[in-house]
Amino acid sequence: QVQLVESGGGLVQAGGSLRLTCAASRRTFSDYAMAWFRRAPGKEREFVAVVRWNVDSTYYTDSVKGRFTISSDYAKNTVYLQMNSLKPEDTANYYCSAGPWSSVRYNFVRQYDYWGQGTQVTVSS
Repeated sequence: QVQLVESGGGLVQAGGSLRLTCAASRRTFSDYAMAWFRRAPGKEREFVAVVRWNVDSTYYTDSVKGRFTISSDYAKNTVYLQMNSLKPEDTANYYCSAGPWSSVRYNFVRQYDYWGQGTQVTVSS
């Protein structure tokens, strides 16, 4: 079992920045990915960004490209999501996830076996 613990959410004004952190208790897959998803009220959980472990390939949903950056610290089993130029539509509960890497399914909720409890990000206008 892998535990994922997120932190760093909060309330910020539009145009501001936040950095989310997700610490994993251990790695379980030889070809491993960690991703961020988010769910806004009344909406489905959606993919935000992913990093392929030890390869450093990163992918983003179009709406956050150029504003968000996902990065990883292998020694600490930790992944970060730096969020800049935040918009009110970024308001959501953000979830960290971990699972086997897939080049075609990295943005699918079902690709990931482990999930954190979520951290709330609220962007005021």
